Amino acid sequence: MTAAKGFLAAGVHAGIRSSQADLAVVRSLAPAVGAALFTRNRVQAAPLMVSKAHLAEADPQAVVINSGVANAATGVRGELDAVATAAEAARLLGLAAEEVLVLSTGVIGVPLPLEKVTAGLALAVPALSVDGGADAATAIMTTDTKPKQAVVARDGFIVGGMAKGAGMIHPELATMLAVLTTDYPLAADEADSFLRPAVDVSFNRISVDGECSTNDAVVLLANGAGGCARDDVSFAAALREVCADLGAQIVADGEGATVLIEIEIAGAASEADATAIARRIATSPLVKTAAFGRDANWGRVLAAAGSAPSNGGFAKL
Repeated sequence: MTAAKGFLAAGVHAGIRSSQADLAVVRSLAPAVGAALFTRNRVQAAPLMVSKAHLAEADPQAVVINSGVANAATGVRGELDAVATAAEAARLLGLAAEEVLVLSTGVIGVPLPLEKVTAGLALAVPALSVDGGADAATAIMTTDTKPKQAVVARDGFIVGGMAKGAGMIHPELATMLAVLTTDYPLAADEADSFLRPAVDVSFNRISVDGECSTNDAVVLLANGAGGCARDDVSFAAALREVCADLGAQIVADGEGATVLIEIEIAGAASEADATAIARRIATSPLVKTAAFGRDANWGRVLAAAGSAPSNGGFAKL
């Protein structure tokens, strides 16, 4: 999480949960640019709406994530609490409120205990360090059984990240959060163009239970502190690799999961068709039960593939 130059992180116990660390902060020391992608669920949590507004105003320099409470379906109070969280973090970090993104994960419909979050921020900000990545990755866990981090080093730059997710996992971005950091140099208007395709071939192609959540987000912060020459092809590949690694960790840690399946489609008429077929297979209860029972019942795979919304191409089978 903090392998890239110029990034600090911390994870602390704010008291939102009974004993587990539940508040994480990630901060770039060098001026950063950033982008974020959010769940397509039409019910969106308050922190997502606030973070979207902040992204429209400024480049993100820090991310605050709490676990235990989703701050979703909490009305006006929820939005005010998310705004207050960003404002307090900004005050402690010496940033503008719009430079702080806020994310939450946990139980839907429960108000954010703002006083605990505020107290937690007072602990987390002084604890920020280059060694804080593991603590931050632990603090964002909910039903996860293990923290999830990944890092890829290339000649002159590093891409790192952390993620959480184990249940309510299904494209497009379902109960999962990820923060990606890099010291590769990007212009303010470039971050989204690199993040979007990387997410599309990784986080948006995983599924555990077919359920889509209200809180999910992937955030990319890039501060250019590595000082390397531009090699956009290498950077794009490294970003995809980190996203794919984190996505695989999420699926492997799925609630109740005992089997990890990777689906590869060949010979489809288009990438869109291939994706549709793969998703249909991945979400088939019959395919899942066959995999759980270690039963190589390929007929179930074929039946699922044939029911996908695609242009066919099955006549040769």
